[in-house]
Amino acid sequence: MAALFPDTAPPRSILVICTRRIGDVLLATPIVRSLKARWPDAQIDMLVFKGTEGVLEHNPDLRQVITVAQRARASERWADARRIWRKYDLACAAMTSDRASFYSWFAGRKRIGLLLPAGKSWFKRLLFNRYAVEQSQHRHTVQIGLSLMPLLGIAAQPEVVAPGIGHEAARRLRWQAHLAPLGARPFATLHLYPMYTYKMWHTEGWLALIEWLRGRGYGIVLTGGPAPAEVAYANEIAQRAGPDVVNLVGKLSLGETAETLRRASLFVGPDTSATHIAAATGTPTIALFGPSNPERWGPWPKGWLAEASPWKISGSGRHGNVALIQGSGSCVPCKLEGCEANLHSWSDCLLMLDANRVIDAACELLGIQADRQQRIPIVSQSVPRPQRRVPAPPASPAPAGLGRRA
Repeated sequence: MAALFPDTAPPRSILVICTRRIGDVLLATPIVRSLKARWPDAQIDMLVFKGTEGVLEHNPDLRQVITVAQRARASERWADARRIWRKYDLACAAMTSDRASFYSWFAGRKRIGLLLPAGKSWFKRLLFNRYAVEQSQHRHTVQIGLSLMPLLGIAAQPEVVAPGIGHEAARRLRWQAHLAPLGARPFATLHLYPMYTYKMWHTEGWLALIEWLRGRGYGIVLTGGPAPAEVAYANEIAQRAGPDVVNLVGKLSLGETAETLRRASLFVGPDTSATHIAAATGTPTIALFGPSNPERWGPWPKGWLAEASPWKISGSGRHGNVALIQGSGSCVPCKLEGCEANLHSWSDCLLMLDANRVIDAACELLGIQADRQQRIPIVSQSVPRPQRRVPAPPASPAPAGLGRRA
């Protein structure tokens, strides 16, 4: 197959399109890194939904980020398309959505993209010069995106690039002021609140973990977004946990959050974009997973180079700087939106996830001797256990402990 861009005529401008959520945009950064590694002189832009661009803050591989409204009238979408009409030598659709495919066709003089398996999107094949069919079975989202690279004959660079705040002294001083109450103490960062209820851990677990960390000399920093419910939940946890908790929920950009995570000794969070950012920074990270499929959506450990996904679909484990703890149950992961199959449903596997398991994982990551004596399980007491309304396919039982290192 002839090269789409011969060595004598490399692309000078490239657009990567990822019109989805914050975590998806972050997990598309290995595509950008691979393109930049092959063509370092190319100017690379990303097109994303408004509200997700913060995860690309100070990405060194990008020239600029173009944003479009997630919910837009047809006239707005046509205006967006005209704005990028054939401005780029190469456009890459980093996902299978219709919108990403059409933006790619409008933007690129040459185009590559991801398609769903045969029969579901045959007409979109006409939009691309070359395409890769998404093979999601037993593959991570990072690997699916990087399946575009062979279309260009270039090597994949499986490195997720976390955001930052750059080197401007005044801004770094403003960010550092948030951490001043900690003094010189090491600290753990906890991200309490995911976007959806079905990914939430329980209050009892967070309070027990904070007490344990504080008893080992660690300061506590809470991170999160500005949504009123998220701020209220963090305020409740901070109030119940004690006056020395540094509550930064709603106060940091994603770049500032990433810088905070880089400095932390430990990060703990649910299946949310902050957990992916933490993993990308190299900070020891504990990811709490319930209904979600970790094989496809688990945090990508820093430096992970293997061709296989870091995670199995069922079971807890550790790879590099990331420990993934999966809730227990024969139905885990059900891949549904909680036990009642809606965004506001709780997930029994997370409500029953014992905080002692999280503490043991923290011991391993921090190099602390774990307490192996018999302990009372710390599970949710304040939320009624939900009843499953939709049957889930059976899954293999999770193995005990964290599993092997890699």
